[in-house]
Amino acid sequence: MGRLFGTDGVRGVANADLTAEMALGLSVAAAHVLAEAGSFEGHRPTAVVGRDPRASGEFLEAAVVAGLASAGVDVLKVGVLPTPAVAYLTGVLGADLGVMLSASHNAMPDNGVKFLARGGHKLDDELEDRIEAVYDAHRHGEPWERPTGAGVGRVRSYGEGFDQYVAHLIAVLPNRLDGLRIVLDEAHGAAARVSPEAFSRAGAEVITIGASPDGLNINDGCGSTHLDLLKAAVVEHGAALGIAHDGDADRCLAVDHTGAEVDGDQIMAVLALAMKERGALRSDTVVATVMSNLGFKLALEREGLRLVQTAVGDRYVLEEMKEHGYALGGEQSGHVIILDHATTGDGTLTGLMLAARVAESGRSLRELAGVMERLPQVLINVPDVDRTRVSTSAELANAVADAERELGETGRVLLRPSGTEPLVRVMVEAADIDQARSVAGRLADAVKSALG
Repeated sequence: MGRLFGTDGVRGVANADLTAEMALGLSVAAAHVLAEAGSFEGHRPTAVVGRDPRASGEFLEAAVVAGLASAGVDVLKVGVLPTPAVAYLTGVLGADLGVMLSASHNAMPDNGVKFLARGGHKLDDELEDRIEAVYDAHRHGEPWERPTGAGVGRVRSYGEGFDQYVAHLIAVLPNRLDGLRIVLDEAHGAAARVSPEAFSRAGAEVITIGASPDGLNINDGCGSTHLDLLKAAVVEHGAALGIAHDGDADRCLAVDHTGAEVDGDQIMAVLALAMKERGALRSDTVVATVMSNLGFKLALEREGLRLVQTAVGDRYVLEEMKEHGYALGGEQSGHVIILDHATTGDGTLTGLMLAARVAESGRSLRELAGVMERLPQVLINVPDVDRTRVSTSAELANAVADAERELGETGRVLLRPSGTEPLVRVMVEAADIDQARSVAGRLADAVKSALG
């Protein structure tokens, strides 16, 4: 079978790809692998288990809890909470393992299982591979060692997690939000209770949309993947800004008072300057992926800050941040990591910090986000080519060099082979949209000629 674990746990259509049996088996395997790795040594292990509101999360949670308890792990069920809340509680409660059931911004039929290590950090690839191998061996007949009697895990609900997480969010805010009217779009997801509570306690006047999850409506025409409702609501209510989360609330996109979108790059630019003023932006550095707009890099450089870029994926951003002790990083999609206060992207925290900057500066979000000008970006997918030769074709290297010479400092070129299909993505940014289209078209032709 192919690798079960993707970049963010195991995902698929619930009850088709991701079954109760699989969730139970993976949980038992995780307990065994962590025990073998010495994570449980000398104490009785505990796991924190949370989920988003998807209907399938109800039976998958039951399966995960059964698997962990049957392997001798005590379980604290925190209920419906955002992914970053489960990560925070895993850390603060000293748990050995965290499990989040969510498929984030995916459509409702999907779900996922994400394991977190001690401290609330993502599991290492090697541990995920080991869990998968142990799970596979069991599926093919290898019996589990199972505790009996008092050795089985005990299960209890942990409702206090909600207040602990909200209190944490309020405690790390640099200033209050009094006087700000804010519209929150909760995507009918995991932050539907947490986020309005946190913003209200911080002093904001809160208007909510997408905050009535029924198990079936998560991400349905709302949230960070569908901003039209939020844009309209912000303008209608005369709000200072709007904040949109995705299903598990590890992302945040924003809307200014005119209804214009403020993306992850712009949010990071605003937060970077705020953190620099407070002395919280270590090494005057922000980490982002190669997909961040060139306008973001230029804006940071203008302000005397440095941008370090990684491969696409929040995991690579986080690795770079942890390795060098950087405080701020993220993706254009709104997955922003503020490492002093969270171990993963936290949409509610990001939104609160953004609103705090608006409140403290007395400037509108539109004006603050104006520090960065998004350069026009053209993306062309070139199908039916040999994506494996992108880095070795001399013809293509020459075409890229010519394009980069033409664009100079005010533009850039990125060629990315697809990870799953026989196609190459050509991305060109330039100060002028016509130039971007022209250069992208020529490069797409070069890709066809060199790799077709």
